[in-house]
Amino acid sequence: MTASVHGPVDVVCLGESMVTFLPTQGGRLADVPSFVRGIGGAESNVACALAAAGHRTRWVGRVGADGFGDHLTEAIAAYGVDTSAVTHDPERPTGIYFRTATDRATDAHEVLYYRAGSAASTMSSRTVSYDALWSGRMLHLSGITAALSSDCLALMRDLTAGRDERPLVSFDVNHRPGLWRDPSDAKVLLELARGADIVFVGEDEAQEAWGVRGADALRDALPEPAVLVVKRGAAGAVVYDRCAEGLPGTVTHAHRCAEGLPDTVTHARAPRVTVTAPVGAGDAFAAGFLSATLRGLSSRDRLRHGHLWAAAALTVAADLAVPPSAVHADRLVALDDDAWGRLHLGPGWTGQDQEVRTP
Repeated sequence: MTASVHGPVDVVCLGESMVTFLPTQGGRLADVPSFVRGIGGAESNVACALAAAGHRTRWVGRVGADGFGDHLTEAIAAYGVDTSAVTHDPERPTGIYFRTATDRATDAHEVLYYRAGSAASTMSSRTVSYDALWSGRMLHLSGITAALSSDCLALMRDLTAGRDERPLVSFDVNHRPGLWRDPSDAKVLLELARGADIVFVGEDEAQEAWGVRGADALRDALPEPAVLVVKRGAAGAVVYDRCAEGLPGTVTHAHRCAEGLPDTVTHARAPRVTVTAPVGAGDAFAAGFLSATLRGLSSRDRLRHGHLWAAAALTVAADLAVPPSAVHADRLVALDDDAWGRLHLGPGWTGQDQEVRTP
């Protein structure tokens, strides 16, 4: 089953999605007796979260002509995402992975990927529809795609090249060391980021991938994007924004917006969160920030929405969480700095009948 969105598309997301198997109990993979099937993929996660919030989204990807590919397409479409541009490869399989229930930040965490030679690794200018890619106000990409194959890297270079009247390009660096044969190869992510209009990058991954330390140094290394969002973990995030009045609708205008204008630099603390599983937060943050950008909100409010959507992901076990309603999130985003600093979000906080603690 595929789904089609009628009318203008807000965000198109390109990338690999995989079937993920989540353990039914903690412990080593060798000891887990059974798993629950889910879906995972940075770009499709963004598409699903945005669609769940009411935005018109399209996911462009490539899956195998197999049951897992059908499941992925149907599960993503069930969120309201347009999957009509997804193609099925008759020869290559859909990628899958297994993970443990423990924290990804610890040595005990295990993830096993079965994605080498997957259908998604054949994405190229020959196998994806450019009409579909250019159909939205924004095109969202991530650095994961660039690591899948030489064809995928060539596609990413083409999509981040300067083109008149292309949609705004959002790029999440998403550095995954295990995907790069040589750690130095990850420097290509810096090249791709320079061709985007909105860039998301964590301080930790920038230091690991590029040897760049600190938010200001990152802006020096990435002066081209109109908007640079630097994620700083528990310390929150900072946005360098040359388009403080709001991004226009095409890359031509976005580049003009960035030329010669000083940055507006805005910091926003992250609320305290009782974490259920530390997965999917980066994708959720990007989706929340892009949602607020589409709504024309201020830099501070875009960051705060990113934090709230990330908190929604952190307080569920799966990789993908339904974001808070706009009304619920807007109420929290509007808090003064003191009340925002006292927020403590736990499992179930996105429900309309849940209390949010501000001690």
